Amino acid sequence: MGKGIFEKRQSIPLAFRAEEALKEAVADAIVAHRRAGVPIVVWRNGKVVKVPVDQIEIHEPGAEYSTKGRKDE
Repeated sequence: MGKGIFEKRQSIPLAFRAEEALKEAVADAIVAHRRAGVPIVVWRNGKVVKVPVDQIEIHEPGAEYSTKGRKDE
């Protein structure tokens, strides 16, 4: 990694970098669950909900994730 890239990365606030890393990790986990056929578990309306694999939608990076047939409430 060049010095210029390091300096550019350091100019981005740590909180922003941490949030981006978390979003990327969640996206990777969702893809892995879908690929392995394992449902994901989410918190929805104050309850823990298991989302079946066939309802997991994969979006391009940077997009929001949702389940088929249900709107986020």
